[in-house]
Amino acid sequence: MKLQTSDLFEAMAPEMELVDQRVESAATLDFPIVSTLIKDIVRAGGKRMRPLLLLLSARSFSFNLDRAVTAAAGVELLHTASLVHDDHIDRAALRRGQPTLHTQLSSGAVILIGDFLFAQSAILAAATGNTRVVTIFATTLAEICDGQIRETLDAHRLSQNRDDYNRRIYGKTAALFAGAAEMGAVIGGADDTSIRELRGFGVDLGMSFQILDDVLDLREGAQILGKPAGNDLRQGVVTLPTMFFAAGADANSLSTLDAIVSGDETDDSVIDHIVTAIRASGALEEAEREALVHARSAESRLSVIEDDETRGYLIDLLNLTVVRSA
Repeated sequence: MKLQTSDLFEAMAPEMELVDQRVESAATLDFPIVSTLIKDIVRAGGKRMRPLLLLLSARSFSFNLDRAVTAAAGVELLHTASLVHDDHIDRAALRRGQPTLHTQLSSGAVILIGDFLFAQSAILAAATGNTRVVTIFATTLAEICDGQIRETLDAHRLSQNRDDYNRRIYGKTAALFAGAAEMGAVIGGADDTSIRELRGFGVDLGMSFQILDDVLDLREGAQILGKPAGNDLRQGVVTLPTMFFAAGADANSLSTLDAIVSGDETDDSVIDHIVTAIRASGALEEAEREALVHARSAESRLSVIEDDETRGYLIDLLNLTVVRSA
């Protein structure tokens, strides 16, 4: 796939700068030290794929820039709030190379800051003045919480099926991509068919994104990810590559894998051995193929967009997700 993300980011830079300004303003607290910590996390926010998706979805039709920027900032704050809570639950030390809040503040303070960011994101969604956008936002928030609950309650259990996994990663990741695309299309004044197709684009993009994230968790090491390979496995989280490996594993490997997932086996050398076995089994490649199915499905939905340039930018955004596994 040909990737021209430099054109994408250059074209959308003015709008994204407005989003960043709105996000930083909304994330400001009256406590300077805490406010600085939050802004450090916000500024380390990566490529801003979710607000970028919302802006491009709105740009595909005829949109009000201020409303689109406001909603995009709400989406980015919603994403940041969910990461603050996720890191607290997972006891993660780093996020995007920055120390997480829970390593610097009390547990109660971290939860309240996450709640504050959730509230600020909702205020931004409401500021669009579009009740349909607010409904999509609220539904998306509920779906995100559902995904996190599923991940927490399903942890340390190897006996999960594909439906369990798909529902979990939909809530954990794909729901926000879907919501961002749908909100953008609504703000752009798209017809119902186009709104439905762009939401579907977001779902497929998000599913592909998370599956490839699960592949990278097992393929890459600490130098790339900032955490040990197989970090999900060490936390008892069963991902698609692990499921594929388990389906073809011998009795001894399956027993060891079950012990790791359940938390009974914590020896790093044993875990590293299983990670190596997963890499050699073809499970990562099988999961990648699954992610590409979603990516192709996502691209097929873009026929509703008449503007060639904007459609090309959405394809670039999709390709940016896929090439992470290369």
